[in-house]
Amino acid sequence: WIESHKNAPFYLNYWMFSVHAPFDAKKALIEKYRTRVDPDDPQRSPTYAAMIESLDQSVGRVLARLEALGIAERTIVVFTSDNGGYVGYGGNSGATWNGPLRLGKGSCYEGGHRVPLVIRWPSVAPAGSVCREPVVSVDLYPTILALTGVRGDAKHNAAVDGADITPLLRQTGTPARDAIYWHYPHYNILPQTPYGAVRQGDYKLIEFDEDQRIELYNLKDDLGETTDLAGQMPQLAGALRARLATWRESVGAQMPQPNPNYDATRADQRP
Repeated sequence: WIESHKNAPFYLNYWMFSVHAPFDAKKALIEKYRTRVDPDDPQRSPTYAAMIESLDQSVGRVLARLEALGIAERTIVVFTSDNGGYVGYGGNSGATWNGPLRLGKGSCYEGGHRVPLVIRWPSVAPAGSVCREPVVSVDLYPTILALTGVRGDAKHNAAVDGADITPLLRQTGTPARDAIYWHYPHYNILPQTPYGAVRQGDYKLIEFDEDQRIELYNLKDDLGETTDLAGQMPQLAGALRARLATWRESVGAQMPQPNPNYDATRADQRP
C-alpha cells in the first residue's frame, strides 16, 4: 500500500492486534523468551514478550519500506497505544506490569492511560529528544492537520476537543491550554465505575459518578497515586472539580443515568 502511494501525500492508520489478549505468538519467539523468565518478576510471560518482538518487527518493516522508497525524510510517523498494560485484576496477569504506576488497562489511575507516544518528524523534531508535557490522544487530530498543512473540515474542526501540540515538537512552546480533561462514563473489566478527570500541572483530580466522591493526587511527588490529597487541599480540589464540570458542560458530555429497572438480586447474573 505504501509503495503504491509513494508519489502522493497519504495517511496510513495501522492498528496492530499485537499486543493484546488472547495471547499467542510465534513458537520460536516464545521459546526464546521462555529461557529468560524470572518466576519472581510480575512481568514473566514469554508469550507476551514474543508478541512485543513481533510488533517491533512490524514497525521496523514499515520504517524500512519508507527508507527504501526514499520518502522517510518527508514522512511523519506517530507511534502510540490506546491504553495501559493489562495487569490482571484480582491477581497479576503475568503478562505486563505498570509499576510504579497504579493499576492498568481500564483504570482511572495512571497505569490505565499513561502510554507511549513517539513522533518522528524529520528535520523538525530533534531526534532523541524527550518531552514531559502531558498530552492526550484527541490532540493527534489537530496536530496532524497542523503538521501537514491540511485545513480539515470546518464543520468538524469547530468541535475538536484536542490541541495542536506542534509547539512541543518544535520546542517553541506549549499547547494553548493549562489543563487536560477526560470523561469515562462506563464500567469496565475491574471494579472501575464511571468517572471524569482533570489534570492541571502536577495535580490530577478524579470524580466518581456513582457516589460523587473525589480523589486528588500530586503526580510529581506521588506517581503511584498512593496519597489522596482531596481532604488536605479542599480549595484546589474544589477548583479542579468546578473546572471539570464546566468542561463537561461545554462539550455536551453524556452522563450515566440510574437504571430504573435495576434489580440488585440479578445484577451479577450472567446469561
